[in-house]
Amino acid sequence: MNVKILDLTRQYEIIREKVEAAVLEQMASGAYIGGKAVTDFESKFAGYVGAKYAIALNSGTDALVIAMKALGIGQDDEIITTPFTFFATAETVAMVGAKPVFVDVCKDTYNIDVTKIEEKITDKTKAILPVHIFGQPADLDAIKEIADKHGLYVIEDACQAVGSAIGDRKIGSIGDAACFSFFPTTNLGAFGDGGMITTNDEKIATICRAYREHGGAQNGAKARFYLDGVKDELADNTSNDPLYNPYKYYNYLIAYNSRLDAIQARVLDIKLDYLDGFNARRTEIASFYEKELGGIDGVVTPQVRQGVTPVWHQYAICVKEKDELGRFLASKNIGSAAFYPVPLHLQKAFDYLGYKEGDLPVAEELTKETVCLPIFPELTSEELDYIVEGIKEFYRR
Repeated sequence: MNVKILDLTRQYEIIREKVEAAVLEQMASGAYIGGKAVTDFESKFAGYVGAKYAIALNSGTDALVIAMKALGIGQDDEIITTPFTFFATAETVAMVGAKPVFVDVCKDTYNIDVTKIEEKITDKTKAILPVHIFGQPADLDAIKEIADKHGLYVIEDACQAVGSAIGDRKIGSIGDAACFSFFPTTNLGAFGDGGMITTNDEKIATICRAYREHGGAQNGAKARFYLDGVKDELADNTSNDPLYNPYKYYNYLIAYNSRLDAIQARVLDIKLDYLDGFNARRTEIASFYEKELGGIDGVVTPQVRQGVTPVWHQYAICVKEKDELGRFLASKNIGSAAFYPVPLHLQKAFDYLGYKEGDLPVAEELTKETVCLPIFPELTSEELDYIVEGIKEFYRR
């Protein structure tokens, strides 16, 4: 048997008929950038997560950058975040000119340790950037309490967590802004890159839309007023000329070109209808792993914080024999992944921050121990049995 860590072709077969019809229709329409397909998906996604506004972008990385820019975060500001995550989380902080300040994580959930956040707050701190790692929500209530106490923003890196929830509140509806990725391997994956920002603040939404599209037109004018207090000199224009938009060639911010393609919006719109079912199947698989692996001496399974609903983007176990287990599973044709082998505070790109090994011991330990197992929804019972038996065989040996 050959079990991949992820097989996207199986999901494609489930949605093939609807997706191919929608993509062909969009191609025939001649509308490829923006338009109704994108605005419809934005509205549907906002409704799904329970946010007032959703701004579609071309990647989760751009979502993080634009959310920070929209909140006025820039040169010499500080953002508190986790070192146990994908590089883009802290990379984007540096891209806007700010400084990532890393806080260690919890060994059981892999999420940022909220008890260690306040000691890292300075007069330069502007935001807390939790990551809902592997699809399990961080402790947002505690984080928001700290943020409110110190006048900070909360920007959620929800790139791995679409559909997850705290109580009856879905991730994407709680922080000042939340950033999602539609990279193909995520729970809601496009057929290419894609991203989204959600927020309940009209001002933030407007600025994000301006930064998405060259800082131009009405959104650009509004964004400049929100950010710099400069009045829109065209607001009182009374021209009734239907062929001339006086805003069209005015740009008010140095911004980005970060638009979600209409074809990707159509694909994601269809896949969103399947998301809860796919996530439910991931939960079944996680429960199976917990039941079968939780009692093995030497295997530590991830724990779920009370009151949250994870979506299991990854199922990461902790083992002391990380490399050996990975090689053994590979010999049995069982895919696994090592997320993440290098904590962000020890990445070469962040040498200038001055961190050294031992500064954040839990995150460093996790990078040496976590092994992610296949958890995509289309796994069969036979494949799951084979994976579990392979791990048990390794520990019997």
